[in-house]
Amino acid sequence: MSFIESIKTVLSKYAVFNGRARRSEFWWYMLAYGIVYTVLYVALVAPGLAEYSAATSEYVLAGDAAAPMPAMPGSLTTGYIIVSLVGLALLLPTLGVTVRRLHDTGKSGFWVLLHLIVFVGQIILIVFTAANGTPGPNQYGPDPKAAEQPAAA
Repeated sequence: MSFIESIKTVLSKYAVFNGRARRSEFWWYMLAYGIVYTVLYVALVAPGLAEYSAATSEYVLAGDAAAPMPAMPGSLTTGYIIVSLVGLALLLPTLGVTVRRLHDTGKSGFWVLLHLIVFVGQIILIVFTAANGTPGPNQYGPDPKAAEQPAAA
Protein backbone atom coordinates (compact mmCIF):
# COMPACT_ATOMS: atom_id res chain seq x y z
CA MET A 1 0.00 0.00 0.00
CA SER A 2 1.39 3.39 -0.98
CA PHE A 3 1.63 6.52 1.16
CA ILE A 4 -1.29 8.34 -0.51
CA GLU A 5 -3.40 5.19 -0.77
CA SER A 6 -2.90 4.56 2.94
CA ILE A 7 -4.05 8.06 3.91
CA LYS A 8 -7.09 7.80 1.63
CA THR A 9 -8.01 4.41 3.09
CA VAL A 10 -7.71 5.53 6.70
CA LEU A 11 -9.67 8.74 6.14
CA SER A 12 -12.36 6.94 4.13
CA LYS A 13 -12.78 4.51 7.06
CA TYR A 14 -13.05 7.52 9.39
CA ALA A 15 -14.74 5.75 12.29
CA VAL A 16 -14.49 2.07 11.32
CA PHE A 17 -13.31 -0.05 14.22
CA ASN A 18 -13.91 -3.50 12.73
CA GLY A 19 -11.82 -5.37 10.21
CA ARG A 20 -8.07 -5.43 9.79
CA ALA A 21 -5.37 -2.99 8.64
CA ARG A 22 -2.01 -3.89 7.15
CA ARG A 23 1.22 -2.60 8.64
CA SER A 24 1.81 -0.36 5.64
CA GLU A 25 -1.62 1.26 6.02
CA PHE A 26 -1.01 1.95 9.71
CA TRP A 27 2.59 3.17 9.53
CA TRP A 28 2.17 5.33 6.40
CA TYR A 29 -0.81 7.01 8.06
CA MET A 30 1.13 7.53 11.30
CA LEU A 31 3.98 9.11 9.31
CA ALA A 32 1.53 11.48 7.60
CA TYR A 33 -0.10 12.30 10.95
CA GLY A 34 3.29 13.05 12.50
CA ILE A 35 4.32 15.27 9.59
CA VAL A 36 1.05 17.24 9.63
CA TYR A 37 1.15 17.69 13.39
CA THR A 38 4.83 18.72 13.42
CA VAL A 39 4.45 21.20 10.54
CA LEU A 40 1.39 22.79 12.16
CA TYR A 41 3.11 22.99 15.54
CA VAL A 42 6.29 24.51 14.14
CA ALA A 43 4.40 26.98 11.94
CA LEU A 44 1.66 28.03 14.36
CA VAL A 45 2.79 27.38 17.94
CA ALA A 46 6.59 27.65 18.04
CA PRO A 47 6.83 31.33 17.02
CA GLY A 48 4.28 32.42 19.64
CA LEU A 49 5.92 30.17 22.21
CA ALA A 50 9.31 31.79 21.59
CA GLU A 51 7.76 35.24 21.94
CA TYR A 52 5.97 34.31 25.16
CA SER A 53 9.09 32.66 26.58
CA ALA A 54 11.13 35.81 25.95
CA ALA A 55 8.45 37.99 27.59
CA THR A 56 8.22 35.80 30.69
CA SER A 57 12.02 35.65 30.98
CA GLU A 58 12.17 39.44 31.00
CA TYR A 59 9.41 39.49 33.62
CA VAL A 60 11.27 37.06 35.89
CA LEU A 61 14.59 38.83 35.47
CA ALA A 62 13.01 42.21 36.29
CA GLY A 63 12.01 40.81 39.69
CA ASP A 64 9.12 43.26 40.10
CA ALA A 65 6.40 41.30 41.93
CA ALA A 66 3.93 44.16 41.44
CA ALA A 67 4.20 44.06 37.65
CA PRO A 68 1.55 42.04 35.82
CA MET A 69 2.57 38.73 34.28
CA PRO A 70 2.85 39.05 30.49
CA ALA A 71 -0.22 37.90 28.57
CA MET A 72 -0.01 34.94 26.23
CA PRO A 73 0.21 36.25 22.65
CA GLY A 74 -2.86 35.80 20.48
CA SER A 75 -0.82 33.94 17.88
CA LEU A 76 0.11 31.32 20.47
CA THR A 77 -3.50 30.86 21.56
CA THR A 78 -4.68 30.64 17.95
CA GLY A 79 -1.92 28.16 17.11
CA TYR A 80 -2.83 25.91 20.03
CA ILE A 81 -6.50 26.03 19.04
CA ILE A 82 -5.79 25.10 15.41
CA VAL A 83 -3.39 22.28 16.33
CA SER A 84 -5.90 20.97 18.88
CA LEU A 85 -8.76 21.05 16.36
CA VAL A 86 -6.69 19.13 13.80
CA GLY A 87 -5.76 16.58 16.47
CA LEU A 88 -9.40 16.26 17.46
CA ALA A 89 -10.48 15.84 13.82
CA LEU A 90 -7.91 13.06 13.33
CA LEU A 91 -8.65 11.32 16.64
CA LEU A 92 -11.28 8.89 15.31
CA PRO A 93 -9.35 7.85 12.17
CA THR A 94 -6.22 7.35 14.28
CA LEU A 95 -8.06 5.23 16.84
CA GLY A 96 -9.81 3.33 14.05
CA VAL A 97 -6.64 2.40 12.19
CA THR A 98 -4.92 1.47 15.46
CA VAL A 99 -7.78 -0.85 16.45
CA ARG A 100 -7.84 -2.40 12.96
CA ARG A 101 -4.05 -2.88 13.13
CA LEU A 102 -4.40 -4.63 16.50
CA HIS A 103 -7.12 -6.81 14.96
CA ASP A 104 -4.70 -7.79 12.18
CA THR A 105 -2.28 -9.10 14.84
CA GLY A 106 -5.09 -11.09 16.45
CA LYS A 107 -5.55 -8.77 19.44
CA SER A 108 -8.68 -7.06 20.70
CA GLY A 109 -9.10 -3.37 19.98
CA PHE A 110 -9.27 -2.73 23.71
CA TRP A 111 -5.48 -3.04 23.77
CA VAL A 112 -5.50 0.55 22.46
CA LEU A 113 -6.21 1.57 26.06
CA LEU A 114 -2.55 0.86 26.76
CA HIS A 115 -2.03 4.47 25.64
CA LEU A 116 -3.30 5.41 29.09
CA ILE A 117 -0.25 3.83 30.71
CA VAL A 118 2.52 6.38 30.48
CA PHE A 119 5.61 5.37 28.47
CA VAL A 120 5.33 1.58 28.94
CA GLY A 121 1.92 1.43 27.26
CA GLN A 122 3.16 3.25 24.18
CA ILE A 123 6.17 0.94 23.85
CA ILE A 124 3.95 -2.14 24.09
CA LEU A 125 1.60 -0.74 21.44
CA ILE A 126 4.50 0.02 19.12
CA VAL A 127 5.63 -3.60 19.46
CA PHE A 128 2.07 -4.87 18.84
CA THR A 129 1.50 -2.67 15.77
CA ALA A 130 4.92 -3.48 14.30
CA ALA A 131 4.33 -7.23 14.52
CA ASN A 132 3.33 -9.32 11.51
CA GLY A 133 -0.38 -9.76 10.99
CA THR A 134 -2.06 -13.10 11.47
CA PRO A 135 -1.76 -14.99 8.15
CA GLY A 136 -5.11 -15.93 6.68
CA PRO A 137 -8.47 -15.00 8.13
CA ASN A 138 -8.85 -14.51 11.87
CA GLN A 139 -11.79 -13.66 14.15
CA TYR A 140 -11.69 -10.02 12.95
CA GLY A 141 -11.92 -10.69 9.23
CA PRO A 142 -10.03 -11.82 6.14
CA ASP A 143 -6.32 -11.21 5.71
CA PRO A 144 -5.91 -7.77 4.08
CA LYS A 145 -2.53 -8.83 2.64
CA ALA A 146 -4.10 -11.81 0.87
CA ALA A 147 -6.72 -9.56 -0.75
CA GLU A 148 -3.97 -7.53 -2.47
CA GLN A 149 -1.95 -10.51 -3.75
CA PRO A 150 -2.84 -12.09 -7.10
CA ALA A 151 -4.29 -15.59 -6.94
CA ALA A 152 -1.82 -18.44 -7.48
CA ALA A 153 -2.17 -20.09 -10.89
